[in-house]
Amino acid sequence: MSDMISIRGARTNNLRGIDVDIPRGELVVFVGLSGSGKSSLVFDTIAAEAGYQLNETFPPFARNRLPKWTRPAVDAISGISPVVVIDQRRIGGNARSTVGTVTDAWTHLRLLFSRLSTPHVGESTAFSFNDPSGMCARCAGLGEIVTSAVDRFLDLDRSLEQGAILVPGFGHGGYFYRLYADAGSFDLDTPLREWTEEERMALLYGGEAMARLSSGAPKDYEGVVPRFERIHLHTGDHISERKAAVVREFTRAEPCPDCGGDRLNEAARTATVHGRTIVELAKQEVTELAAYVRGIDEPAVAPVCEALVQRLDAMVSIGLGYLNLGRATPTLSGGESQRIKTVKHLGSSLTQMLYVFDEPTVGLHPADVDAMIGLLRDLCDKGNTVLVVEHDPAVMAAADQVVEIGPAAGEGGGRLVFQGGYEALLRADSATGRALRAPLPAPADRKQPTGWIGVRGARRNNLHDLSLDLPAGVLTVLTGVAGSGKSSLAAELVAQHSAVVIDQRPVAGNRRSTPITYTGIATPLRRMFADAHDVAPGLFSANSEGGCPACGGLGVTYTDLAFMEGQETPCEACGGRRYRPEVLAMTVDGLSIADIDDLTVAEAVGRLPSPRIRTALAHLDGIGLGYLRLGQPLNTLSGGESQRVKIAAELRDQTEPALYVLDEPTTGLHAADVDTLFRMLVALKDQGHTVVVIEHNPAVIRRADWLIDLGPGAGRHGGRLLYQGPVRGITGTPTARALEQIREASFAG
Repeated sequence: MSDMISIRGARTNNLRGIDVDIPRGELVVFVGLSGSGKSSLVFDTIAAEAGYQLNETFPPFARNRLPKWTRPAVDAISGISPVVVIDQRRIGGNARSTVGTVTDAWTHLRLLFSRLSTPHVGESTAFSFNDPSGMCARCAGLGEIVTSAVDRFLDLDRSLEQGAILVPGFGHGGYFYRLYADAGSFDLDTPLREWTEEERMALLYGGEAMARLSSGAPKDYEGVVPRFERIHLHTGDHISERKAAVVREFTRAEPCPDCGGDRLNEAARTATVHGRTIVELAKQEVTELAAYVRGIDEPAVAPVCEALVQRLDAMVSIGLGYLNLGRATPTLSGGESQRIKTVKHLGSSLTQMLYVFDEPTVGLHPADVDAMIGLLRDLCDKGNTVLVVEHDPAVMAAADQVVEIGPAAGEGGGRLVFQGGYEALLRADSATGRALRAPLPAPADRKQPTGWIGVRGARRNNLHDLSLDLPAGVLTVLTGVAGSGKSSLAAELVAQHSAVVIDQRPVAGNRRSTPITYTGIATPLRRMFADAHDVAPGLFSANSEGGCPACGGLGVTYTDLAFMEGQETPCEACGGRRYRPEVLAMTVDGLSIADIDDLTVAEAVGRLPSPRIRTALAHLDGIGLGYLRLGQPLNTLSGGESQRVKIAAELRDQTEPALYVLDEPTTGLHAADVDTLFRMLVALKDQGHTVVVIEHNPAVIRRADWLIDLGPGAGRHGGRLLYQGPVRGITGTPTARALEQIREASFAG
């Protein structure tokens, strides 16, 4: 087998025909500015080709059910192995998915209880909340039920004629309105606040309340609440998006009254092993659960205990010992999700595999990074090749080799600018080399707060009845080791105060959503072309009259090949350009409407003549996203890119002072791009807004106006306030020690 992964002529996305040889069996870190093309090389070229070739070994029936890989634009690749991609995408949104189920630890724990529980309940499925034999019948194993949020149904300051019933279809003019207006029991013109309690109960619930109110009410009268629940909740599994939106607005989730949120039926909830129920163990931190399982010495279950302890210890080793098996996976951060995915690979005996990681240190405090590096090194030591896209200098320093793609982002990137060891990178004249040599930014002059925002009695997750005051009108950073309670404190802040949350969730899930649609320049663009050629603006919409009739303006046609994988190919009529030929012939400054999609944001700012368009795009360019193409689907953006797009929108739209809460905005950013982001945060602050940031990056922490540090550990060992005040004053905490070590390393360099 070749000792190199050899790539020739890689042209995926912005790659410029890259030729590179990557050593197998080593830890190789890929670096470069955000948008430089490193992910295009690692994920969209190497991993994509490896995944595609592996899929081709399966028969068509199986291949159609495997993850789809798009074959990259490359002349040749050799020396690749079966690939395991461990990215930052959150682990699904399934309400039945927990840390225990996704790591298989729950499977082992169920098996343990099925063999040893007192009383004996049954097979392992009897302890599964996803199986009828074990799930709570009331909530079907979800742990919560959906109930009507009756307090949202009525506007008490309006009369019925003024639309007091807020549920769509029930208010004035709605389909069901006359059923209440014509009941003969209600005053249509009096605000509901002036009604008696009995009258409001009759309107909402009917039944006995209605009978007491009026003997002449219609026999088939049905209150607003039971009618709403019959129509929206007691219906089939498949409901329209419109109905789903109504359900989200007028219902709330509450713990199941039968199982108390524990998901299981009574038999499963009450059976014990060594005096503990499976429900109690699901709530224990993984570290404590591992100690409990080690104490079980019955020979009959020794293999089960050994496998379970191995899985739990793996979670502890990568800094997730503070989680519990009952934690729902949708509540995990991107970094936690990525580390959870690695657990199943730590005990694997497979060798010569290709592991690909996307910024594995995301969400990690500097004090936790060494454990992740050890994990990467362990995978390498087993004979595997580990490729990592990363911005953390500590990971670069641990690499056998560093590959830098650049020299800039977007069209200015896509080239191999450095390959070698970390010491050579420190001397290299590249964006990463210069950033590593640059001194840390000095702490900024602290801005005085304009007031204070209080958080009182915070007990969410692991917070220990925390009460504190955050300064208003300044930049505050929340710090602490992973699992210390930062996100919980931020969530409590949002719950107690009106806030704008800018997280890393996707901006859009629609392939038609692009920077053009998100920034609102689609209409001005069409108008610009229409004015130049004296035609209707609708002609320049691919979704309207100007779209190619053969493909409906999509640019591709889809062919269903039955049991084989369907084929998506460029439309033969328009060549993938999406528009009719006569529309493509109309240009502005030499560009057709289809050419606009291929422009980067930065190119459009400098080239398009419309001031309105340039202004709308300037915020994206200013926040370091000038390399995005105007036609790039927003659902292809990384979490960090999505967050920065949202920041740009807020800078554009928000006028009144507001409270902003951001979750690790430096995620996915090269050190050279962090300054650009920081200027955006300062711009928000200078507009009078209060900015609260969860962050581990010292370049942001050092320049904050106020620091709140939580800890001292993770899970139940955290959740306490260690320090609050100016950054210069922090001492004696893991954050303080990390800042000091980085400062000393900077001076030594």
